[in-house]
Amino acid sequence: MLSAPVVTPAQARSFHDEGWFVIESALAPVQLETLRRECRRLVTERDAEMTRLGVDSLDLCHRGRRYFLHAYPISPAVRQFLRSDLMVGIARAVLGQDVYLFNEQYVIKAPERGMSFAWHQDSGFIPYPHLPYLTCWIPLDDVSEANGTVHLLPYSRAGTHDVVAHRRDPQTNDLIGYSGDDPGDPLTLPAGSIAAFSSTLLHRTGPNTSHQPRRVYIAQYTAEPLLTEDHSGPRHLAEPLLIAGHRPPGPNQLPRD
Repeated sequence: MLSAPVVTPAQARSFHDEGWFVIESALAPVQLETLRRECRRLVTERDAEMTRLGVDSLDLCHRGRRYFLHAYPISPAVRQFLRSDLMVGIARAVLGQDVYLFNEQYVIKAPERGMSFAWHQDSGFIPYPHLPYLTCWIPLDDVSEANGTVHLLPYSRAGTHDVVAHRRDPQTNDLIGYSGDDPGDPLTLPAGSIAAFSSTLLHRTGPNTSHQPRRVYIAQYTAEPLLTEDHSGPRHLAEPLLIAGHRPPGPNQLPRD
């Protein structure tokens, strides 16, 4: 059984009405330190791999500038966090009694870099119909506009709860889903907070103009397995964490009849 709910009824209503809510300082100190420790390890390993290959970029990572790193395949500690009562409880509050782990990654912006990320919906990257899902944006450092925090555009100001058409910026290769003049609501949060928002919420991040890296861990959950367009398998992950309100008997097993 899960522990007591961590999401209030008002927060759950905000998610459905406006697309998001925040839980400040949600992580226990040991959880925050675990995510930070694994982040440092993965960055070190990615830098070592680039050195071995004689390159300064690999996939979407650029040495000392930015990193997009998946921890699930290689970090038991992160997998434990993703399956924790805290995270599954948040997902249950907004998705219902069935919860599946969908995707996760670290996103690290180097200090004093002008890189930003344009307005988009997470669902805008999936070009076929699917149920909206939950994104948990977890800063591992205190975040503000100075170091590139996330800006959120509530449904009431965006004018829609639905997925909108996105266009690709030829210069940055970003997908852009909004070109209006609303700056959105920038979040100023202490490390270990969780910004929980729908995959249909428009959001963006600014540049990191501070002198320190800005590290964020992102965890995403769905109410059903999110499959590829041809239904040949899961798009990313499809690990059942809650089925009909109950924990499955094992990390990758569904309850038996």
